Amino acid sequence: MTLPTSTSSAPDFKDRRVGLIVFGVLVILLGCLCALFVPLMFVSQAFTAKHTGGTVSYRMIMPAVMIYGGMAVVFIWLGIGSVLCRRWARALLLVLSWCWLVIGIMSMVVMAFLLPQILADSLPEGQKLPEAARWIMAATMAGTLGCIYFVLPGGLVLFYRSRHVKATCDARDPVRRWTDACPLPVLAVSLMLAFGALSMLSMPLAYNGIMPFFGTLISGAPATMFCLVITSLMAWTAWANYRLEPAAWWVTVALFAVMMVSAALTFARIDLLEMYRQMGFPPDQMAQIEKFSFLRDRSAVWWMSLSGVPFFGYLLWVKRYFRRAA
Repeated sequence: MTLPTSTSSAPDFKDRRVGLIVFGVLVILLGCLCALFVPLMFVSQAFTAKHTGGTVSYRMIMPAVMIYGGMAVVFIWLGIGSVLCRRWARALLLVLSWCWLVIGIMSMVVMAFLLPQILADSLPEGQKLPEAARWIMAATMAGTLGCIYFVLPGGLVLFYRSRHVKATCDARDPVRRWTDACPLPVLAVSLMLAFGALSMLSMPLAYNGIMPFFGTLISGAPATMFCLVITSLMAWTAWANYRLEPAAWWVTVALFAVMMVSAALTFARIDLLEMYRQMGFPPDQMAQIEKFSFLRDRSAVWWMSLSGVPFFGYLLWVKRYFRRAA
């Protein structure tokens, strides 16, 4: 007589629901922290104007307010999605964490070169920071930046990329979501373009609408039209990349290349300080900005130009997904 074989109904993955709740709460707290920065920026602007005797210019902080306000909404929304074990939240948190980690590593490399210069330029003229104090300040800033740019996003990447986390979300949220329709590397490009489109909309409202344009700085109606054109192209490419349309990849590469060339030609002739003056920064803020020598010797421009190279390489790498779609 043959005995019946028993089959196990246990899943072939480890349930990470508790981890999803813990990390979701952490992400919600990050969103609350970003929300706290919004009123602090207004208070800081008013305090600085009162301390220096200058005028309050809330217009200058509006882009930062929009960024932090948007980050607060996104983090809280994704944190709730993680607590509920939603597959779209896991996908978006993984994309966001990777972008945060890569940008953070690049920022840390830049700061490693610029930090000594920033510390020296921040002192009153003629004063010199003691060696021990310089090392303490450098270590403190490096530790803070390391936590913000490496530890936090790195931990999120390690957790949300786990196959057990993905399987847990798939099992507890079996409905096909909009994030499943696009490979995550391409989804990252689409979301970055969407963020760029929203950021461009704030330029005519703040900073006098100053925009670099192939060797010169434009403002007023021409700058507004230029911003609207770039915004429209970014919005279309964000949607078309999500749909894996091959033409969208070519337009994205061309748009990014044109913007890089335009910025390079402009800042080869015009320094950043001149752009800040035309943007309408108050005299007291300009006096603080002019202290930093890396803004005068164009080293910051070179670092900004080099930062675009990894993104261009990433665009070339994701081309494989569009070939498959075609």
